Amino acid sequence: MADQTVFKRYEMKYMMTTQQKRKVLEAMFPYMKLDNYGHTTIRNVYFDTDNYRLVRRSIEKPVYKEKLRIRSYDQAKPQDKVFIELKKKYDDVVYKRREALTQLETLEWLVRRTPFPKATQIGNEIDYFFKFYQTLKPKVFLSYEREAFYSLDGSDFRVTFDENILARQEELSLSRDVWGERLIGENKVLMEIKTSGGIPLWMTKVLTQERIYKTSFSKYGTAYEKMICGKEEENRNIKIG
Repeated sequence: MADQTVFKRYEMKYMMTTQQKRKVLEAMFPYMKLDNYGHTTIRNVYFDTDNYRLVRRSIEKPVYKEKLRIRSYDQAKPQDKVFIELKKKYDDVVYKRREALTQLETLEWLVRRTPFPKATQIGNEIDYFFKFYQTLKPKVFLSYEREAFYSLDGSDFRVTFDENILARQEELSLSRDVWGERLIGENKVLMEIKTSGGIPLWMTKVLTQERIYKTSFSKYGTAYEKMICGKEEENRNIKIG
């Protein structure tokens, strides 16, 4: 089955405890199944400008925002496939454009800026993204343990659970081991609902029963606020002192 390259959907996030996750999984059991990736350790490297223009804008919660990252579903070797994702959000709708290359090809293209090895519209869009923002570079490594489920009814309704969310500004490579600063508590789980339609009644029911509410949590935004803003504030205080 070919990898999907274009996505248009709503993405809703919910923060919950591990106990609440178990209740949601019980409700999901008759309706959903683990996808082909199942339980994975996802590695991401986020690109941003020298002054963090993309994430600064994102945490202001504008009507339109965009970001670029590379992603692997395992510890990637040079010839392993990774994904380059250009993600945009407008008026609560998420649009994602994705290309797949080997990690070596990806680094040659995005870091060393050699020509894109394929002729595709998505590749052209990502090239334009780099030209527009000019100083894009790898800025943050972000990883998490994910369980991903798809709906048995044939719809595009999907649910993911992310735990052990870690971030760092060193070793910005999909080939490296997972380590970093924890972004949520050990007993916390971030659930995401992804769909182009509505939420099924059974899911609405369990969310209501367990008092699980929608949140605007951003992994990259939280990493920026915890790691980068803190350092900038420390540097300002040192200069003032």
